[in-house]
Amino acid sequence: MRTEDLPSRWDGIAERLPDRLEDLRGPVHGTLSLPLHLAWSGMRDFDLNVYRQRLSAYHVVVTELRRKEDAVRYLNAGHLLELWPNLRRLLGPRYRQVWETRFPGLATNVPSLSHR
Repeated sequence: MRTEDLPSRWDGIAERLPDRLEDLRGPVHGTLSLPLHLAWSGMRDFDLNVYRQRLSAYHVVVTELRRKEDAVRYLNAGHLLELWPNLRRLLGPRYRQVWETRFPGLATNVPSLSHR
């Protein structure tokens, strides 16, 4: 099989997201343990009370989720809104566009660069 024949990891991102930001009801505190199909390389357990670990966990879920249930189960809407200004910098433009289109509240939560 040639590399060109493999599906792109960006195919169907929108279909893997829930319809509403409020549907993201993941944990707020404690340890978030991600399954192997999401965290297949590196850390799997993240302390949600530590900002950097929370940001890392959300980066893993956003970039690796393969089904809607993963987003609902492991992401929390409040945390996502809080993390988004920094998380979006870690994502490629395709991820940013899809997530901000599906959840417009994310895009409005990003500080403007016009004051610089």
